Amino acid sequence: MFGERNVFAAGSNSGAANNSNKLHCGEQRNAGDDDKTAMPSDYYQQQEPYDENFDEDMEAERDLAEDAQWKKIQQNTFTRWANEHLKTIDRSINNLETDLSDGLRLIALIEVLSQKRMPKHNKRPSFRSQKLENVSVALKFLEDEAIKIVNIDSSDIVDCKLKLILGLIWTLILHYSISMPMWDGEDDNQINGSGPTPKQRLLNWIHARIPDMPINNFTNDWTSGKAVGALVDACAPGLCPDWEMWDPKDAVQNASEAMGLADDWLNVRQLIKPEELVNPNVDEQSMMTYLSQYPNSKLKQGAPLRPKTNPNRVRAYGPGIEPIGPVVGAPANFIVETFSAGKGVVDVDIIHPDGEIEKAEVRFNNDKNLTYSVSYIPKMEGDYKVIVKYSGRDIPKSPFTIKVEGHAGDASKVKVTGPGIQPAGVTITKPTFFDILTKGAGRGVPEVIIIDPANHKTSVAAKVRQLEENVWRCEYVTALQGLHSVNVFYAGTPIPNSPFPVKVVPLSDARKVRASGRGLQATGVRVGDDADFKVYTEGAGEGIPEVRVIGPGGMNQNVALTKVDGTTYECHYYPTKEGRYVAMVTFAGQEVPKSPFEVKVGPKKESSIVAYGPGLTGGVIGYPAAFVVETNGETGALGFTVAGPSQAEIECHDNGDGSALVKYHPTAIGEYAVHILCDNEDIPKSPFIAQILPRTDFHPELVKSYGPGLEKNGLTIGQPTSFTVDTSKAGSAPLDVFVQDVYANKIPVEVFNNPDGTKKCTYTPTTGVPHTVEINYGCVATPNSPHRIYVGVPVDANKVQAFGPWLQPGVRPNIATHFNVDARDAGEAELKVKILHEDTKVEIPCRIIDNEDSTYSVEVIPPTKGAYTTTMTYGGQRVPLGQKVVVEQTVDVSKIKVDGLEPTAPLNSLQQFRIITNGLPKADLAVTITSPSGSRVRAHVIPTAEGFLVNFTPTQIGEYLLKICFGGTPITPRPFRLQCLTGSDSNKVRAFGPGLERGIVGQPAEFMIDTRGAGQGGLGVTVEGPCEAAINCRDNGDGTCNVAYLPTEVGDYTVNITFNERHISGSPFQPIIVPLPNLNNTRVSGIGIQPHGVIMNAPTDFMVDMSKVGSNIDSNKLSCAIFDPKGNVLPSKIVPMPNEDIFRIMYTPFEAGRYTIELMYDNIPVPGSPFVVHVKSGCDPSRCKAYGPGLEKGLTNQNNKFTVETKGAGNGGLSLAIEGPSEAKMTCTDNRDGSCDVDYLATDPGEYDITIRFADKHIPGSPFRVIVEETVDPSKVKVYGPGIEHGEVREAVPTYFNVDVGEAGPGRIAVKLTNSEGIPVDNLRVEDKGNGIYAVHYVPPKQGSVLTCQVKFAEVEVPFSPFVMTVFPKSEPKKVTIKGVNEKKKTPASLPAEFEIDTKKAGQADINVAIKNPKGKALVPRLEEVGSGTYVVSFVPDECGTYHVSIKYGDKEIEGSPFKLEAFPTGEAKKCKLVEEAPKIQPSGSKSHLSVDAREAGNGAVTCKITSKSGREIVDIDVIEKDGFFDIYYALNDPGDYDINVKFGGKDIPNGSFSIKAVESVDEHTHSEYIEEHTKIVKSTTQTTEHLVNGKSESITYRPVALEKLPLPTTGGIIVVGRPKMCGPSSFQGKHTTKPKLVGL
Repeated sequence: MFGERNVFAAGSNSGAANNSNKLHCGEQRNAGDDDKTAMPSDYYQQQEPYDENFDEDMEAERDLAEDAQWKKIQQNTFTRWANEHLKTIDRSINNLETDLSDGLRLIALIEVLSQKRMPKHNKRPSFRSQKLENVSVALKFLEDEAIKIVNIDSSDIVDCKLKLILGLIWTLILHYSISMPMWDGEDDNQINGSGPTPKQRLLNWIHARIPDMPINNFTNDWTSGKAVGALVDACAPGLCPDWEMWDPKDAVQNASEAMGLADDWLNVRQLIKPEELVNPNVDEQSMMTYLSQYPNSKLKQGAPLRPKTNPNRVRAYGPGIEPIGPVVGAPANFIVETFSAGKGVVDVDIIHPDGEIEKAEVRFNNDKNLTYSVSYIPKMEGDYKVIVKYSGRDIPKSPFTIKVEGHAGDASKVKVTGPGIQPAGVTITKPTFFDILTKGAGRGVPEVIIIDPANHKTSVAAKVRQLEENVWRCEYVTALQGLHSVNVFYAGTPIPNSPFPVKVVPLSDARKVRASGRGLQATGVRVGDDADFKVYTEGAGEGIPEVRVIGPGGMNQNVALTKVDGTTYECHYYPTKEGRYVAMVTFAGQEVPKSPFEVKVGPKKESSIVAYGPGLTGGVIGYPAAFVVETNGETGALGFTVAGPSQAEIECHDNGDGSALVKYHPTAIGEYAVHILCDNEDIPKSPFIAQILPRTDFHPELVKSYGPGLEKNGLTIGQPTSFTVDTSKAGSAPLDVFVQDVYANKIPVEVFNNPDGTKKCTYTPTTGVPHTVEINYGCVATPNSPHRIYVGVPVDANKVQAFGPWLQPGVRPNIATHFNVDARDAGEAELKVKILHEDTKVEIPCRIIDNEDSTYSVEVIPPTKGAYTTTMTYGGQRVPLGQKVVVEQTVDVSKIKVDGLEPTAPLNSLQQFRIITNGLPKADLAVTITSPSGSRVRAHVIPTAEGFLVNFTPTQIGEYLLKICFGGTPITPRPFRLQCLTGSDSNKVRAFGPGLERGIVGQPAEFMIDTRGAGQGGLGVTVEGPCEAAINCRDNGDGTCNVAYLPTEVGDYTVNITFNERHISGSPFQPIIVPLPNLNNTRVSGIGIQPHGVIMNAPTDFMVDMSKVGSNIDSNKLSCAIFDPKGNVLPSKIVPMPNEDIFRIMYTPFEAGRYTIELMYDNIPVPGSPFVVHVKSGCDPSRCKAYGPGLEKGLTNQNNKFTVETKGAGNGGLSLAIEGPSEAKMTCTDNRDGSCDVDYLATDPGEYDITIRFADKHIPGSPFRVIVEETVDPSKVKVYGPGIEHGEVREAVPTYFNVDVGEAGPGRIAVKLTNSEGIPVDNLRVEDKGNGIYAVHYVPPKQGSVLTCQVKFAEVEVPFSPFVMTVFPKSEPKKVTIKGVNEKKKTPASLPAEFEIDTKKAGQADINVAIKNPKGKALVPRLEEVGSGTYVVSFVPDECGTYHVSIKYGDKEIEGSPFKLEAFPTGEAKKCKLVEEAPKIQPSGSKSHLSVDAREAGNGAVTCKITSKSGREIVDIDVIEKDGFFDIYYALNDPGDYDINVKFGGKDIPNGSFSIKAVESVDEHTHSEYIEEHTKIVKSTTQTTEHLVNGKSESITYRPVALEKLPLPTTGGIIVVGRPKMCGPSSFQGKHTTKPKLVGL
């Protein structure tokens, strides 16, 4: 079958004697080929079954076809076999015909098979010679491995001869997959040369595995698919157990299932496809290749092994197969459970009483128990037979016989009641029940089907039992939470309202717990604050919340947790220092949503700012929530934020008096945090927590308020005021009225009911500060509320104060003056001012200016000198004032000149100067001279014709002060200064200025000389240099002079300055004179200087580059003058750039036209000046540009910035938009220089488009595509959990901690945990819990070790890392505490005794509770874990006496253990009645019942104990109490005698101790015994009746019967009771009548 030459594998185990001379290759043999060796014997053997009756010509014709099916199957199979081996080195073959031509894949395949390396070969063959060489290497290697290849050379492979290639691959398969491997169950002799051929070896192995299958070849015997299924199940029993049931007609399906299982669980790869395997044209080589994988196959763990089909394991149950119960016309349902019965088909036949056979409706429920729902409807009364078969065989108890009686009752009259049918209240794993009341509903049996949240009908078993006539009870327990559908049927028909929705919740569901409040807000809490919050547990089930607050440094904070009501808890903690706090809230050991809460506590802050109003505590949807903020003079920027379930719009109104009215508009109910900020920090008590409620049927907007108490002005301190509130049209809601001053102090308000239904509110202001009146209706501010009220004080003119220049000496005529009036403490009134001249009695006009803060300014101009009287009244009251105002003539001292007063004077020299007062009126001259020592020096003043001559002599060295007054007015604001010196001092002369350092040729070089303080002397200045420089000196008259010299040549100059022929300090000076700058090297560029292109109203600029002009460029010498088209100078601005000698000149043209720009340096025009610029109107978006890092890339959750410049673009609107994976917030800041800075904040990573338009057109580069990556912020990583907490880490107790990186961005987590010696803990394990949370698990080493945990994110340590923990002992029994055991250690008998064991601080160990009753017998208490480390122990002390309780933790007694618990009697047991006894003889295994009436016994409970004669107690006892009756249910599983003891409150009840007998069958006893045991003796005496027997009177003794305990037909009947010794069971007869009678025979 392989091609033009025969290939012989000499190294195979086939013998030459088995070779056949037949041609099986599908080609003609040439005459010259006779001497060549034939094909491998194993290859021919695959054709052996067809040799006897096979037409060779037909075979040759078939095999020669290029598209023969066998050839395609074989090529595919061999290709898959090769790829299965090559995949271990990531190589593959796509086309077997061509892919081996270069030899590389052939070499790789042989290396994998042989596990050996090939000799050196060409790794990149390009030429034919290289390919031939590679193939030769492979063939030579096979020869060396004793695998002889005959009649094939390298050219056959390189030339892609498929048939020879197939022969080569078959040789490899034969050697490496069939001949070489050692199979299980074989010995060495079987695979040596003397053993069977490879084909026979494989066939023998298959026979050994599936001996019952007739497998004699590798072709036709496999076409049904059953053989491969049998082989799979033989290799792995239970993996394919149903192969015997397969239909041979479904061959492909059979093979697919078996080969799929083998591939998945045995690693037997599908080298041949299922449709190929069942193809009659399949060749033996392909089949052998595939089947050779099975001998060494191994079953994987977790394989779905199933037993073989076994009908005996099928169970059927339900009312539809009960002997009695089904009725005519009602569906009869039952369940068939096939779990563990293997694969099969359920078939149900119903045989009617008339012999008709009907198929029942069977539905597979697809649940874990593999159940089927079966339903049929009886059509007539009589005996039915239900035949249930599984895979054609009857299941146990089939056929079932059912007696159908009567017609279906009326389901509409059935009612249900009980907790198990309620929409809420049912918890998982907790039994519940409901009762079904069928009174008046007629015949039928109730049926309950409960569908779980996954829509499964059988996962929740509903147990229905009859309590009494017409009362049934359904009990069920579910382990699934969610909405269950409880379907109740009666006589096959749903009852009213069925199905009933029942929501099953966990025993405790922490996800439904909500924690909120100020103490959990991220910001706002400060040191010393009462950080409070609440925990709401409604709907969360059973459990107690636990709160833990960890402060800075890992210290636990004290938390006060108090219960407010059944489902609300209030928590308080008080931060003692600022820093990061973490609040963890758990419920039943599970963290509640959003826990842990991170709180940043700020430092303690004092502030005068207060806030009040209804919006800080609550509100209603649809109405604004308002509040008032009072700043009380504190400065700072106020800010407000509102965080809650919805975005709330905020509006703020400044009242203009240091207060603000703030309103926000919530749109969703819930809790809102109102932050009031000053300079971005919360004020004290902020944030405020407001509860927003849903809108109801009241209307606060219809409330009307009016009256003087709400007027803005007019109120007075201490005077009561009132206003009226009308709520008649607003609906029903609470009215709240509050009055507060600016310090949030509340003013008492009295509210009275008026006859007309309105309310009168009265209050009395106590201070003069503004007040605020709040009128809230249903927690909502009414119209115009809050009202701002300004309170006045009583008018008191005595408190008015007046002060100012008018009321002080020195007032001059005709000069404006004023005085101030302060009436802030005098109340609100009108101020009047009257000023009269005393001599002329003329009223002088004055102007009163009201400063609007109760202060005034009064302006007046006195026309003449003289005395004036000022009269003031305030509110009609006279304001007391002081003395009169005297106005004197004034002198204009500015016209006085002082001549001859030198700044310096020698010691003891006469100083003389003149004061010239020509043209001024006569007045006195006063000269006050103060010496350096502070004493006064007398001056001699001589009047002259021009004024005065003043002489004085300085006698002290230092500074003299001279104050000169004329007519009482100083002639200068400051006194004259004179320095007295001993002589001249040249060192005190200073010279400074640019001319002493450098200058420019042809321009004056200037400097100044200061001789003040140097004394008398002569000043000399000379300039030496390359040329003669003219010098100009100007005396300033104050001891200083300005000097300028004009250099005409470049070079070094010397400036000599002498005083009294001595050089002053620094002289001679050496200035450098440089040439005039060459302005030709000035470069002017930019849009603003271009002849065309500047746009009107657009800021523009140009640059002036003078860097190449020369050194020492002075920016002050650069000037620019810009003239607009009208010749007006346009403002411009010169800005030096950071680079020296480069300047930026900015201007904005405001009209179109021709502009001229004159640019000069040191008054010399720069080249090109003046420049002409033509300004045009319009805009040019192409001149805009945008740049910055925010346009290149971005990061999430942080501001990304870029800049947009519109300078020179003209008038136009700038618009920005950003689109991407998230809504990015964008802000824009105008820089006022033709540019703006843009920030955007993206929350999700991805590609964003930023569109920038100017005048509705894209600017260059727009839209910009920006990749935004996630921000990596290790500071946002949160680490929490017991594994890093002090006292929580214990020796050898596995622990963990969580690392939350959900808000930190992308990055890798690194955790390093080391012990005290620095050695890493080797059992560290990190678990990904999803949502960015990782749990780090480890087992702590020995106690006392100090562990250091370093946590890094993105190679940066997270906050608070490293964490240091000390390892505590595994368990500490001494720290176990007990709660619930009272001091007297007494407990009432029969009632549950309960106490709590707290092991949270004791480490981890097994807890063992042992309790012995007063008789020393051990009890089994109930131990339930109610929280993490908290257990509740409960037991029922059924006897009075002392109980011994021992509690061990880790096999060691805890502190206080063992202890005694005394059970004392309770109630009155003697008042209990045994109303229903148990049968004295009853069948074992059935459930029995007792009933005790304890309604009059008081407090207590019934307990029951049943013991066998051997002393063994019966545990399966249920005691159920209802309305004072106790029902006792028990089951005796084993035959024998038992003692029953019933107690109440620990004491025996009357007739409560008796014996019973359990037997295997009641029928074993006589009927009379049965009757006797089932009746209640009501009298101890017997009744005697005389009857005639054979003519004689004979007394016959009867026993009384309790008829009420006999089952009677509902229609009545006669009960005939026979004599004990004469009648057997047949003596019972029943006849229908209306009243039962007792008749003796």
